Amino acid sequence: MDKSGKAAIIEGFKAKSTKSSFACVTNFKGMTVEELTKLRVTVHSAGGEYHVIKNTLGRIAVTDTNHDVLKDAFHENTGVALGFDDPVAVAKSIVDFAKGSQLFEVKCASLDGKLMDQAGIEALSRLPGREQLLAQLLGTFNAVPTNFVSLFANIIRQLLYALNAIKEKKEQVEA
Repeated sequence: MDKSGKAAIIEGFKAKSTKSSFACVTNFKGMTVEELTKLRVTVHSAGGEYHVIKNTLGRIAVTDTNHDVLKDAFHENTGVALGFDDPVAVAKSIVDFAKGSQLFEVKCASLDGKLMDQAGIEALSRLPGREQLLAQLLGTFNAVPTNFVSLFANIIRQLLYALNAIKEKKEQVEA
């Protein structure tokens, strides 16, 4: 590969890694193409991308980006999972794939420039995802007006019971 090809790879990966909030460096030594394809599909369905990149090019590409802390992790057979919108979903897909594979290994990750080890990545993968958090927030927002309406409905209901009891009492007195 000539210098212009390497420069294009570096610039392309640097642009993608700059846009991502989460980058996870993995070791895929000994995996088949079918397994890597399955991994790529899994990560893509979680809203991310999985790239295999040469170590030197990867080191150069992440230097002076928000994932600069990962540059020392590029050795052996390196693949990088990038998460753009929901880092939790990408971390879940990587951790779940690693549990099902004997050869795949998660090295470290960067979440908005902060280095994470394997334990940190697993802890991130156990958090609720973005859509689940949005659903919980919507449920909380919806609960306030619902409870407010229920409170006033109960007050009106009690008032109607009292008025009905007074009416029945007057009917008994008149009869």
